[in-house]
Amino acid sequence: MAVGARSGHDEPEDRAEHPENGESSVVAGRTESDGDSPDSGGTAPGKPRSFWKELPLLIGIALILALLIKTFLVQAFSIPSDSMQDTLQRGDRVLVDKLTPWFGSEPERGEVVVFHDPGGWLESAQTPAPNVAQKFLSFIGLMPSAEEKDLIKRVIAIGGDTVECKENGPVTVNGVALDETSFIYPGNTPCNDEPFGPIKVPEGRIWVMGDHRQNSLDSRYHQELPGQGTVSTDEVVGRAIVVAWPINRWATLPIPSTFDQPGINAATGLVPGALGVAGALPLVLWRRKRLTNGHTAG
Repeated sequence: MAVGARSGHDEPEDRAEHPENGESSVVAGRTESDGDSPDSGGTAPGKPRSFWKELPLLIGIALILALLIKTFLVQAFSIPSDSMQDTLQRGDRVLVDKLTPWFGSEPERGEVVVFHDPGGWLESAQTPAPNVAQKFLSFIGLMPSAEEKDLIKRVIAIGGDTVECKENGPVTVNGVALDETSFIYPGNTPCNDEPFGPIKVPEGRIWVMGDHRQNSLDSRYHQELPGQGTVSTDEVVGRAIVVAWPINRWATLPIPSTFDQPGINAATGLVPGALGVAGALPLVLWRRKRLTNGHTAG
């Protein structure tokens, strides 16, 4: 057999005369017998051993990636109540964009956002203790943590807006009436159960309401708290962008067109114009003074 001849078992005289060649042949023989010889059985167990050695590393990398995605990109949240029907149903899983807030993006009117309890919104809510599987899934970002108290609502008004809703009337933002028929729960009224306003939303805060108006303890019901019903943008986890589960309910969550009406930004739209006038006024006065001095000298 060629392997045996090269390893020196049948021709010891060759090994003595050529010790260097003999040594290299032994190394080659061991390599072949360990990995290539079908009789040695080295090939079959060799690959599984390599796989099992790499498996912990692969699992570790997967967990690190999952944690990075959960922390900086997207996170899954489960809908525990009916306050956002029909847009969201109890048991839906939504994916929340956590990336854009890192770049200073602020919540916009019409967005569905997840936010931490500002304090006092969920005091009476009882959260069941999670099992081991739920703890692991929440750790890697496939489920929200049971320890975190989060809510999901729609942003109606942002900092600087004036929001109001009289009985039997529509919700108005900066005097513009919202047409909410495309997203509030069928048969609901905009605010008959809890009229409010007018309320000036402070900068850096948002006014939120559930789409199921008669079944949502939202900003309207927490006006006695320090934030007067508004939520700090610092408490916002991110924007819900898609219903990911169940599959038959997969859908994106766009901003309704009613929030793009002309004039709804009137309160903030006056600011750039006012700044422009303030900046141009000194130039106009300087020019007029110069012209006056010129005429006087002439």
